[in-house]
Amino acid sequence: RAAMGTALAARGIEVLAGCEAVAFDAGSRELRLADGGRVRADESIWCTEGAPQRWVSTSGLATDPAGFLRVDANLRVPGSDCVFAAGDVASIDGHPRPKAGVFAVRMGPPLARNLHAALLGEPLETYVPQASFLGLVGTGDGSCVATRGLLALEAPWLWPLKDWIDRKWMHAYGEGLLRMGVDAAEGGEADGGEAARVARSAGVEALELLAHAPMRCGGCGSKVGSTVLSAALARLEPPTRPELIAGVEAADDCAVWEEVGGGGVSVQTVDYFKAFVSDPYELGRIAAVHALSDCHAMGAEPTVALALVTLPLQVAASAEDDLVHMMAGANSALLEAGCALGGGHTSEGGDAGLGFAITGRAPSAAALLRKSGLSEGQALILTKPIGTGVIFAANMRCAANGPWVVQALESMRMSNGPASKVLIAHGASACTDVTGFGLCGHLLEMCKASAHEATLLLDDIPLLDGALECVRAKIFSSLAPANMRLRHGMNSARTAEPTYALLFDPQTSGGLLASVPADRAEACVAALRAAGCTHAAVIGTVGERAGAAGVPLVTCE
Repeated sequence: RAAMGTALAARGIEVLAGCEAVAFDAGSRELRLADGGRVRADESIWCTEGAPQRWVSTSGLATDPAGFLRVDANLRVPGSDCVFAAGDVASIDGHPRPKAGVFAVRMGPPLARNLHAALLGEPLETYVPQASFLGLVGTGDGSCVATRGLLALEAPWLWPLKDWIDRKWMHAYGEGLLRMGVDAAEGGEADGGEAARVARSAGVEALELLAHAPMRCGGCGSKVGSTVLSAALARLEPPTRPELIAGVEAADDCAVWEEVGGGGVSVQTVDYFKAFVSDPYELGRIAAVHALSDCHAMGAEPTVALALVTLPLQVAASAEDDLVHMMAGANSALLEAGCALGGGHTSEGGDAGLGFAITGRAPSAAALLRKSGLSEGQALILTKPIGTGVIFAANMRCAANGPWVVQALESMRMSNGPASKVLIAHGASACTDVTGFGLCGHLLEMCKASAHEATLLLDDIPLLDGALECVRAKIFSSLAPANMRLRHGMNSARTAEPTYALLFDPQTSGGLLASVPADRAEACVAALRAAGCTHAAVIGTVGERAGAAGVPLVTCE
């Protein structure tokens, strides 16, 4: 305290000890003190002691007088053998310590070892935290104050030490993170060298695939590329029936089946992807919203769903909990859509995954929105922002800001059902949902089906926060290179811009892309925003009928 007091005095900084600040008056720019005094403050930084979150007090677990979780020397909560705690939320019985990061992070390794031991039924390790720690505080003039226990020292040579420690710490959580997949592929025999040599003999594409194998994306980023899918289907002759109005050859969002006796039409679709979030409820909600979106895109009413569930190998109780939470999330979306859950199938796999086969209905085939309904002069409307692929690719690399992920999840949770109704009410004639093949891929499908060209206004396309930053950092979804093969169908002088790259970004539970009469577009966007699609926007126009084969169908301006 004396050393810091000297340093503060030397910088002309006055310290008011024993003064309790109770409020800040924004009008007068003053701090109000408990004794009635006031202190002028241009900026205020409030430093408070640690406090537990509210859930701790309602958890039923043992707590100390300050409300933090009590743990024993094994970091286990007394009376709850299966609950361990570490970090600021925990207070070790008999070893009270300040709520400081140095104590919190040092509890990590013994916690990991004791969790492992508990699972194996082995004796737990006793952990006694250190009694003191080295504190280094820069003085802002090239010097530094060091403290440990009752000892303190101020010296200029301490600043380079502090700077080195801080930079080393930050590097470990930034550029120093293991480049998953790349490091392994470039390593020796033990970590991928042999596999890399085998892949190299198969060509550049195989080596690139190996390098990024551990970082393959989930969600719609785990789809097979459209060019591979199209090539495979071209080699097959799928069986059909007279009642099948739209099947594989139509490339619509749902298969369309004519009911016997003229009772309307039914539509069928299936969607499945591996997990890209660790929360099973979140995965369930998003997977169901995503699968239902195909029905919404065609203007059909979803009626019944069958679930396709993959759970990683785990003990029965854990598998049961995951399944309950996963399907509870899915049920929330199905209930909103008025869609029944008719059954499903479960299996074990390397990664969690979830999908749904959805059946829906419409009064007639003519009542459906098809990809082939584009007309010249119409406006193209997108109901949700794009960028989920790059944001979750960045999240896998610990390179995404929290608010980016939060906004992306909020967008993916939102059903396209209300947007579909708004689009139909404003005269939409063509529609699809923007998912794995990206905005460009799905627009090209519409242009091919309709034999029309289209123009995209690059600057008007709504983007999720952080999407451009991810592209500038050269972070892309693992499906993006396959989607980029579609760029031959586009024409643009702005291919070097980050927004252009996002046209190929695979979307999970993306928005609807629809064409509406130009004179109704403004009202349609206003209605969409009132319905909750706050980023809905006109992003382009439908052009004249397509010309010769091979001519780009989409122009980006």
